[in-house]
Amino acid sequence: MVADHRGTHGDAILPLAASGPDRDRWRRSPRRMSLGLMVPIFENSAFGGTPGFGDMLQIVRTAAASGFDIVWFADHFSAVTPAGEPGRGVWECFTTMAGLAAATNDLDIELGTLVACTGFRNPGALAKTAETLDEVSGGRFILGLGAGWHKPEYDMFGMPFDHRASRFEEAIAIVTDLLRTGESHRHGQYFQTHEAFNRPRGPRAVTGGPPILVGTSGERMLEITARYAEAWNTVWHPDAEAARPKVQALHRACEAVGRDPSSIVMTAGGNIALDGYTGTRPDPMRGSVGEIAGRVAAFAGLGFEHFVCGLDPCTPASVAEFGATVAAIDQAM
Repeated sequence: MVADHRGTHGDAILPLAASGPDRDRWRRSPRRMSLGLMVPIFENSAFGGTPGFGDMLQIVRTAAASGFDIVWFADHFSAVTPAGEPGRGVWECFTTMAGLAAATNDLDIELGTLVACTGFRNPGALAKTAETLDEVSGGRFILGLGAGWHKPEYDMFGMPFDHRASRFEEAIAIVTDLLRTGESHRHGQYFQTHEAFNRPRGPRAVTGGPPILVGTSGERMLEITARYAEAWNTVWHPDAEAARPKVQALHRACEAVGRDPSSIVMTAGGNIALDGYTGTRPDPMRGSVGEIAGRVAAFAGLGFEHFVCGLDPCTPASVAEFGATVAAIDQAM
């Protein structure tokens, strides 16, 4: 039950939900497995160059028209490049999403981070950003979180790369506090909150704010996922069988913390090579419309409820053309 709670500071009475993971925060889809699209945000990306805001907006609108349920955005300072090649930059994830959310409030499509790195930001700032995006998007935002893995990004700006799982555990606890209950009082080794509060409240505040997804495959990180998250993501897999060991690892993590694995929304992703493949997205699925549809639909057979498509190339034209494959995936499921 949602309770009225008087904030520690000020006189406003805030409606707050019970804390803890609740898979009902994840939007239910009429599909057996909903579909998502990874929107290019890097320079020299699967877009074929560097997408501008107008390009990304057109891709999002085309994705909605083509049957996608969610559009996803990477959170990085730079992209991985082969040794000796110059680094590739990237638009800032949350700023981009805020603009796109405001420009697509007429669409029935969600927006999420895949995934935002807790090592780049203070957890209080992350929670405030998520709360604001919940408002700007009209309740269409999903907060995907991860511990980060690309050390050069940390080195570029002098951010600590050590103890990432421990730092992540403290960060997600604070973010969860602020989104689910509106307050946080924690004194960790890496992050502390002192009568911290989170206001104003977005449209989903009464149910505890936007859903939290964690992208990971590490044993300890999976246990943290089982404690805090509504959803889990594993990428990038060329077929469902490649993801099976990851599912088994999640189930072991849930058993370790005493959580029913069916209470976590499982999501996966794979790259898909289309005509004009740029090679930007590695190890892709290939084949006819029917073959790709069958490979994607097989993830539903493992219990995945959402699949993220990493299309290469990813342009308004290729996304529109992929609409036929979206329809074929629905039929294959």
